[in-house]
Amino acid sequence: MSGTDFDVVIVGAGFAGMYMLHRLRGMGFSARVLEAGDGVGGTWYWNRYPGARCDVESMQYSFQFSDELQQQWNWSERYAPQPEILRYANHVADRFDLRRDITFNTRVTSAAFDEAADRWIIETAGGATLSARFCVMATGCLSAPNKPTIEGLESFRGAVYHTGEWPHEGVDFSGKRVGVIGTGSSAIQSIPIMARQAAQLFVFQRTPNYTVPAHNGPLDPAYQKAVKADYARLRARAKSNPGGIDLSFNDRSALSATPEERRREYEARWAEGGFAFMGAFGDLMFVQEANDTAADFVRGKIREIVKDPAVAEALSPRNVIGCKRLCVDTGYWETFNRPNVTLVDVSDRPIEAITATGVRANGRDYELDAIVFATGFDAMTGALLRIDIRGVHGQALKDKWREGPKSYLGLAMAGFPNLFTITGPGSPSVLTNMLPSIEQHVDWIADCLAYLRRQGLKRVEPSREAEEAWVAHARDVAGISLRATCSSWYVGANIPGKPRVFMPYIGGFPAYVQKCQQVVANGYEGFTVA
Repeated sequence: MSGTDFDVVIVGAGFAGMYMLHRLRGMGFSARVLEAGDGVGGTWYWNRYPGARCDVESMQYSFQFSDELQQQWNWSERYAPQPEILRYANHVADRFDLRRDITFNTRVTSAAFDEAADRWIIETAGGATLSARFCVMATGCLSAPNKPTIEGLESFRGAVYHTGEWPHEGVDFSGKRVGVIGTGSSAIQSIPIMARQAAQLFVFQRTPNYTVPAHNGPLDPAYQKAVKADYARLRARAKSNPGGIDLSFNDRSALSATPEERRREYEARWAEGGFAFMGAFGDLMFVQEANDTAADFVRGKIREIVKDPAVAEALSPRNVIGCKRLCVDTGYWETFNRPNVTLVDVSDRPIEAITATGVRANGRDYELDAIVFATGFDAMTGALLRIDIRGVHGQALKDKWREGPKSYLGLAMAGFPNLFTITGPGSPSVLTNMLPSIEQHVDWIADCLAYLRRQGLKRVEPSREAEEAWVAHARDVAGISLRATCSSWYVGANIPGKPRVFMPYIGGFPAYVQKCQQVVANGYEGFTVA
């Protein structure tokens, strides 16, 4: 690391941190990225579990700031697997010569605002101290693994893994007895693959999840060529949709359709695969009775696919479809027809203990050679709160957020001058295609820093009034949707003691972008600059 004083320090070298660095360098700012891992890629660097794959189609889950990059990079599959996305991240780092301004194997432990100097003092686990006028947290929404504490875990004599911290060399489960704890997205992606390797696979399920088929396959070269011929049009369509993804939406109410019409629409969406399923009707996320029709359809599919009626019943979710992030799978339900796969329902009685030889659940001991925790993340706030961030008068961010995250637009917090968060709580983030959301945030932050430089200003932060108003607005909008009706990681329900607050902004990508543009047009309305 050459030098310790910068215009901007960026924490994290995922897609957000890389693009932030690229923008700042192009503007003449001195910037340094600090990254805990030994490579770029963020979530795609850490999450190397079997079957890890993006649930947004490859042609859309990519940068659009460089048309040359868009045109020259070729994806191999409809939904890109983790190794290919990581290769893409490394290609971006090499293409734009980013590594020379990234310090790897460096975990940030604290960031404190020096009020006298109007600078951030950043400290690392290795003992380094850096100073920056601005600090940008590109720490990701799903980057702090949730590791549950279960009695006896330390006594287990076998191997223990977490899907969010998978060994880079991979794991061979051939001939092993494997227990998977959790049935969220990473479990749904990895279970079919682990089942083909393991001698026995036990899936410990507390809450069943909805999932729809991906129907993944090689990307049609003709389709890829057609998209590249008019990429701008696809991007514009995507940005006009709430999720920032180009999907076909049917505005019609599910309740106005006949049962036969609904069935045809759901079957067509099921055959198409992916998130398009939730675009079948316009009221699925707003009217319980409409949502029930989609949920009933998926439960019917489970009963069709899973041969054992008792297992099919246990695998069938009873909550709102879409209130948790909808999973996209390849052969998940079919896996439970395999003779070497056993579903262990722990919804009524939680896992009792982990023993030296396995897992004790429902009064029975399951002997295991390996345990896989597919228990997700401390989402949205976890990565930020694992850093000791202190603003004006030494206020700790963990204290400010004790009752839930407070942020203006998910970009900045009152009392924490010159600190920005990319896709922070209060922004659309995880409810959208992350790449366009990242680019929008990075561009907004870069333009803000350019404005401050032109005006000869050194300090910017939201007012408490603007922050409170945005938090209230985000809460009110969330209350309109059925998304806020179940215990999901969107509300922090997977983390004991975490405040139950719907963290992402549910108002949609277009409305959010319009608000950000309005703030700028009104002279950075809601911000105090000096």
